[in-house]
Amino acid sequence: MKITEDLFRPILITKGRKTGKEHGVMLRAVNHNGKIYFSRHRPDGDWFQNAIANPQVKIQYNGSVFTGQAKLVKDEELSKKISELKYPGEERAKKKRVTIEVTLD
Repeated sequence: MKITEDLFRPILITKGRKTGKEHGVMLRAVNHNGKIYFSRHRPDGDWFQNAIANPQVKIQYNGSVFTGQAKLVKDEELSKKISELKYPGEERAKKKRVTIEVTLD
């Protein structure tokens, strides 16, 4: 099975950078060009910092669990595109965000 929706709400499971324990959080995600993207307004969230520290992540969605590798998106144009896809027609789509890209295994 694979994820076919462009915009969906999975549970992102990261490994705690301090505890080493798995931690799951439901987030809005964007499926774009074969990769899964998660973003937030600032890089201070636990899930965000965990994914940077321990890039091996899991995505739980529709009864399936997918594994993948996370990395920080450094391309500002790509981050902007993800915001537009994540918040179509909304004012917050224009705000600068930090973005994580997950390549599924």
